[in-house]
Amino acid sequence: MGSIFSNTVVENLKKHQDFMTEMNKITVERQIQMQNQMRERLMAMQVARARELLYWFGSFYVVAAAGMMAGFRRTRKPGVLVPLLPLSFIAAYQADMAYGNKLHRIRSEAENIMQFEMDLLELPCGLPSASSIDQARLDNDEKKKLHPSVPPI
Repeated sequence: MGSIFSNTVVENLKKHQDFMTEMNKITVERQIQMQNQMRERLMAMQVARARELLYWFGSFYVVAAAGMMAGFRRTRKPGVLVPLLPLSFIAAYQADMAYGNKLHRIRSEAENIMQFEMDLLELPCGLPSASSIDQARLDNDEKKKLHPSVPPI
């Protein structure tokens, strides 16, 4: 009788462990999927921001260039056109970021860094561990006990 009961318990325990393993796997997969979707949304926001900035900067560039050309026609001094050079570089950079393939070049450079220059990505003092996080939390609680914040008057 004890053997039958213990076999049932062992089978139920095994089923429960398998269920928990599967649930943990699904949870991790969902977290990875959620983080990836959030990353994609943030990247889309950055591209949209770059495009919006380009619209504003492009308008400024056109107005400034027209003003510099008019000033050059009146004065015939080439110094009036000097600010056009750096503004052109900024406009080209912004256009490349908003509509060009700059993001692809950035991504490929990031992949290159991750492949061949991993030492650049290391955190100072390594990855935090659960014990170091708990220790920092306890230290913070101790500081709060020793130096409670003074209530405003």
